[in-house]
Amino acid sequence: MSDFHGVFPYLVSPVDAAGRIKTDILGRLVGDLVTAGVHGLTPLGSTGEFAYLSEQQRAEVVRTTIKAASGRVPVIAGVAATATADAVAQARRYQQLGADGVLAILESYFPLVEAQVESYFRSIADAVDVPVVLYTNPQFQRTDLSLDVIARLSAHPRIRYIKDASTNTGRLLSIINRSAGLKVFSASAHIPAAVMLIGGVGWMAGPACVVPRQSVALYELCRGGRWAEAMALQRSLWRINEIFARFNLAACIKCALDIQGYDVGDPVPPQRALDDKERAIVAAALAEVEKLT
Repeated sequence: MSDFHGVFPYLVSPVDAAGRIKTDILGRLVGDLVTAGVHGLTPLGSTGEFAYLSEQQRAEVVRTTIKAASGRVPVIAGVAATATADAVAQARRYQQLGADGVLAILESYFPLVEAQVESYFRSIADAVDVPVVLYTNPQFQRTDLSLDVIARLSAHPRIRYIKDASTNTGRLLSIINRSAGLKVFSASAHIPAAVMLIGGVGWMAGPACVVPRQSVALYELCRGGRWAEAMALQRSLWRINEIFARFNLAACIKCALDIQGYDVGDPVPPQRALDDKERAIVAAALAEVEKLT
């Protein structure tokens, strides 16, 4: 199995007004991110608006990403569903398309108990032959993974990673201590350098689409144990995270990419695009961080 580590941008899903995936734009973005040195790619993460896309659109995003990556970096495709059977079908389809791993996300409407949550993720891992990354984001998920469930799932031979977006670095340390062998990816909501310090292996985040070169530089500083330099860069990069936290994340990332020359389109309705004032705020933050490294 692959050993995933480093910077994995959460890709946007470029969609035109008719609902078609802009495969040429997505392909160009993927190529540029690989050239910038990212270590992998994650289509259909939160920034990819997975909750707003049809299954056909999702599959096209994954297919396009895999084709554009051309085996140069691993592709971990997001799998998200309310029903277990749907999640299993997605995971199998994305593996057949050539995904190197899957990012397992739980959507829920009715409340679930721990055994049901555990069964959902275990079913996905049982259905594929590629590594599975657990994804937990209590800010947006009705049902989260408890530390006990994570520890039990970590014993599964294909559940080898977790991407935690809780903003709670202490929770990450508890996961590392209790789930031997489960490797941790940070989210942009955490301070990635701090997560690397406690044993993280990288981060999966939307802002890395916009500042890939700087993100890779931060990762290399952390890997090299150059913590003073890493924190200096992290403090400067944090400004863009603060800006993106003020507005809809997908809208911010799409706005920033549009400023950079990628015609990725607007967020999928009922989300809205940023207005002119909000766009100017993003542009100002982007201009500052693009000067770094």
